[in-house]
Amino acid sequence: MHDEPNDHLVRAGAFSVEEREAVYRAIRTRRDVRDQFLPDPLPEDLIARLLQAAHSAPSVGFMQPWNFLLVRDAARREAVWRAFARANEEAAALFDGEQRETYMRLKLEGIRKAPLGICVTCDPTRGGPVVLGRTHNPRMDSYSTVCAVQNLWLAARVEGVGMGWVSIFHQDDIRAVLGIPAHVEVIGWFCVGYVDRLYDQPELALKGWRQRLPIEELVFDEVWGNVRQSDAT
Repeated sequence: MHDEPNDHLVRAGAFSVEEREAVYRAIRTRRDVRDQFLPDPLPEDLIARLLQAAHSAPSVGFMQPWNFLLVRDAARREAVWRAFARANEEAAALFDGEQRETYMRLKLEGIRKAPLGICVTCDPTRGGPVVLGRTHNPRMDSYSTVCAVQNLWLAARVEGVGMGWVSIFHQDDIRAVLGIPAHVEVIGWFCVGYVDRLYDQPELALKGWRQRLPIEELVFDEVWGNVRQSDAT
């Protein structure tokens, strides 16, 4: 017999000022780390905390579709890097002129340098053929897994650990290296390791790739395109 849900209600309330600022600081200073990893291995208890934070993410229908493949073996990480390198050449060819030159100058060495790689996957079969909340949007399992990624990233920032998202690869190449079943989606490869410095702004902004958009351009009232009155005055 299950407990009544009301038996588990606890008081909700705002965090203290110090706790609130710590959360917002983690959000503001989180960075996609591409190259600045230190070689020091991460302690197992720290890795466990990061994974537990990821596993505490919300998921549609509570399906928890994620898996986390931890890869420390240098040869296996090198195989992942080769898969990335092939796809990266293809990606570079999609840009023209100065933009291509800027792309090629970006350092993307985390796969080799970070002592730990985490491949995050999404299993769309975990909740069965019909999942509460996914009935009209089949991508909700992938979106749920990305929530786990964000939890992992913020927890890493709190622990002084850098993390970088690698998405440039063919899924089947990564599946082959890691033995991932064909029906499982590869959400991303994440380079994880200690860092002693982080950029004070997103690296792509500093290197001229793209700037952060003004929030005023992205928030509408009631209907699409209706600029908030407080922003229009």
